[in-house]
Amino acid sequence: MGLWSSWRKGTRGARATGSGDYSGQMGTCKADPSIQRATVDGFVFPLGVYPVETMTPKAGYTLQFEPADGDDDEGEWEEWPDRYVFDIVLPANRIAMFCHFAIAMVPERAYPILDLLGQDAYREIDPYISYDLVGQDRILDAWRRYHDFFFEDGLVGFGAMSEEPFAYLFVDEHKIVTMRVEPHLKERVERLLKAFHVEPMEDPAGADAAAHEHRGILLAPEGSPKLMSFEEIVESLKLDWHLLLNIDPDRNLDDDAKEIGTTLWRCVVRVEPAEGPPKYAEILLAADCLRAAEEQALDAAESLEGSQDLVVEDVMVIEHDRIMVEQLRDALIRYNIKPPKGKPKSGEIYSARWVE
Repeated sequence: MGLWSSWRKGTRGARATGSGDYSGQMGTCKADPSIQRATVDGFVFPLGVYPVETMTPKAGYTLQFEPADGDDDEGEWEEWPDRYVFDIVLPANRIAMFCHFAIAMVPERAYPILDLLGQDAYREIDPYISYDLVGQDRILDAWRRYHDFFFEDGLVGFGAMSEEPFAYLFVDEHKIVTMRVEPHLKERVERLLKAFHVEPMEDPAGADAAAHEHRGILLAPEGSPKLMSFEEIVESLKLDWHLLLNIDPDRNLDDDAKEIGTTLWRCVVRVEPAEGPPKYAEILLAADCLRAAEEQALDAAESLEGSQDLVVEDVMVIEHDRIMVEQLRDALIRYNIKPPKGKPKSGEIYSARWVE
């Protein structure tokens, strides 16, 4: 049994048992002022997502009723009651204020959601969710601290949901707002929309209604002690909100839900020692599912030189991207490691090293 086993027991192999409150380590972020904002007919688009063809944007919302579903073995996150669905298009300069009012319909403790246009070779969006209730004050604090990351960056979707009462608030990577609420909250949402002068219509149009581009918009930290990079913000949110990748950890599927078998992975393990700053290990490996990849990455990191000398406070896999053969080969050549031949076999470790 390894030194890190007590932090891994009972988890998916990706989270320790520490408090997970890392808010004291958080900085802030700022949009790059050199990025020009797209505006069409007075409609303001987010900095990070904008149309690349002629279109007429229209603020407004649609409303649909969805009956209860998921009362079988699909899992707790599928067990949703009767609800009304609002899909809402707002100009970028009004989204943040609307969300701060809308989250009041979610209880004081909720499950945060984070979607990222990620680096996985077989999946476009990395969907993260917390299975631990998080105080609404911590969610709002993150929204304020990382305002441009959440409300302007075209690589980020975010939100929160609750079960009793059921309420779901989500802003996707196009900055289109979706709200799902139980019937007794319908009129409350409609009053909020009316207060923002947003009217129902058949075809509201945001950036996703036309050919469009996504981009990251954060100003590079460049040594600033206050500014954080995109990756640093994501890491902080994963830790503070206890986020887990919301996919089946025991199957290896692509975006079309097709089984793809054993694939290559790049995993990054974050180790929090009792003293000093966190340490990071990059592991390149082959595995047939997320759970196996995380377990192999933790085993490999624990076997690295110097790991036995660490008094571990916390350990988790913070990155777990599937990669292509070419990406593995290029990385191994950079590390002066001879690339393997033949098909990858689950359980193989190609590289394990500490990184800055």
